[in-house]
Amino acid sequence: MLQLIPKNLVDRLAKEHQADRYCKTLFTYDHLVTMLSAIYMGCTGLRELVTGLQACQQRLRHLGLKQNPRRSTLADANKRRTEALFQDLFHGLYRRYYGDSPDSRRRKDGPLGRLHVLDSTTITLFSDVLQGTGAFGLNGRKKGGAKAHVVMRVDQQVPCFIDLTEGKRNDKHIMARVPLARGSVVVFDMGYTNYAQWAAWDKQGVFWVTRLQEGAVVKDREHLPVNDAQRVAGVIAQQLVRLGAGKRSVAARVVHYHHKESGRIFRFVTNNTKWSPTTVARIYRQRWDIEMLFKRIKQNYPLRDFLGDSPNAIKIQIWCAFIADLLVTIVRDRAHLTGPRRWSFSGVASLLRIHLHTYIDVLRFLRDPDRALIDYKPPEPSPQLSLQLSL
Repeated sequence: MLQLIPKNLVDRLAKEHQADRYCKTLFTYDHLVTMLSAIYMGCTGLRELVTGLQACQQRLRHLGLKQNPRRSTLADANKRRTEALFQDLFHGLYRRYYGDSPDSRRRKDGPLGRLHVLDSTTITLFSDVLQGTGAFGLNGRKKGGAKAHVVMRVDQQVPCFIDLTEGKRNDKHIMARVPLARGSVVVFDMGYTNYAQWAAWDKQGVFWVTRLQEGAVVKDREHLPVNDAQRVAGVIAQQLVRLGAGKRSVAARVVHYHHKESGRIFRFVTNNTKWSPTTVARIYRQRWDIEMLFKRIKQNYPLRDFLGDSPNAIKIQIWCAFIADLLVTIVRDRAHLTGPRRWSFSGVASLLRIHLHTYIDVLRFLRDPDRALIDYKPPEPSPQLSLQLSL
């Protein structure tokens, strides 16, 4: 797993952020390995983490750790080492494994092959460290919350852009920062209604799909025809409109769609005038893929217990959870490319948790578990360890 993280990338980011300045023992790479161990082992506190690493003392050198970190040292590192380093590390790993050459076996043709989903999820905290959302409690206070603003490529099923903020931050603030190339398609819910940003994306050649808010100012321009096949599929009507008023208005297309299973009528809005109305509805349906991502992370790496109570420590742990998720996805994708067996994400995550400190080749095990165990040979103990055992 650690071979997937280039040591020179960590060293470069540590130098850029001056993360190892005045550091004597727990350097950036050591800090990263320790926090990833906490995520994979499901540790709920510093004592549990340090004790767990002490139980694997003889194998720490294979992880690149020269010594077992102390609780006070780790707590201080979580408080002082900037979380921006871990943010840059996540995005650097994504660009390395998914940014330039996405898996051709998973890439889809048409708009679904360029589709991005924009959404956010809130992580409830144990205290009011970061200002959360919702009503105040009986004690006049409310729990804090961290919010992860995520952009996910549908054909990759991994986040390509993440920003962490306090829970009360409005979702719209991230829209201008999302890196989208010309020809990209982005889908989001009604919480991202921002006509100025929609118009900016339209000028950049980026297509967007969302739902129209109730009470939106809509000025009809032209009604578009709907054929019989589209009516059978659930399309009621479609029209070209102008949303908003004045300088902040934006030209768009509205598709009225009847969902037969629920009986609800949806009004989808997009800036693309060439897609069929059924394609617009299908694109919006893909928005729910990101909910599966959030569910996957929260089930496999529960973010309920944190190893620090400062905003920086909390964000570092969240970033390490996303890095851990990315590494598991990379391993699973590589196993699927080179082997006939198909693994679920939770299956791979559980396997890695069990074999976290063993010497079994994980990729080989995922390709053929029986053969990997038959051919397994434990490493020879070092002469110093043999002497200790004999004594």
